Amino acid sequence: MALIAHISDLHVGALAFQEKLLNKAINEINDLKPDVIIITGDITENGYYMEFERAAGYLEKIENPILVVPGNHDARHVGDQFFGELIKNRFNSLELEKKGLKIIGLDSSEPDLDYGKVGRAQQKYLELELENAQKDLHKIIALHHHIIPVPKTGRERNVLSDAGDILQSIIDGGANLVLSGHKHMPHVWIMGDTTFATAGTVSSLKLRGKEFASYNIININEDTIEIILRGGDGKQRTLAEYDNICR
Repeated sequence: MALIAHISDLHVGALAFQEKLLNKAINEINDLKPDVIIITGDITENGYYMEFERAAGYLEKIENPILVVPGNHDARHVGDQFFGELIKNRFNSLELEKKGLKIIGLDSSEPDLDYGKVGRAQQKYLELELENAQKDLHKIIALHHHIIPVPKTGRERNVLSDAGDILQSIIDGGANLVLSGHKHMPHVWIMGDTTFATAGTVSSLKLRGKEFASYNIININEDTIEIILRGGDGKQRTLAEYDNICR
């Protein structure tokens, strides 16, 4: 029915950035030919213009449609002013009717701050997009900061400051899937009819424990949805598999 690649936390420009890992992931994703690639922020390390230029070069290698939202690292050093210039589709929603998808991108970054905030204007935008979405579409939200705490990530900090309000809008609006990054730890929570999937870092060695750099593949089939983690070590495993209520 639909195939989605979810990558996050490239951190281009960081000492821990690994070009080989990013190119490997891009080549694998191009071979898979997903219907859309969703990138949930921190494409740069410091928000510098040269980092954005370099990151944009990598993203241009992706052959399929992409939707990109910024992360807290992208908003450093006035990087928030350059994101829209060099990285396309900043605030866009994307509707792929033939694939049954409605994707809503949110900017949770705050200039020069590590914590996140969606804000009332974007919250209203989110609510209207969910309200106006066709009922038979699988509604997906993409943002950088996690809304629900992620296990094995230590002390909770740098969170979404208005997480409660945004969570309420997501649940009330009937969103099916929420994609985020930020913590470099892949994990899936399922709350009622909404699934929250966090991706690891696709190309950084800033990893927790024995985790590898990774990205997620989401298979939306007629009856089931499967979220698969694909690691930079060549291994993969299923993070979650559950019924597709939008069938």
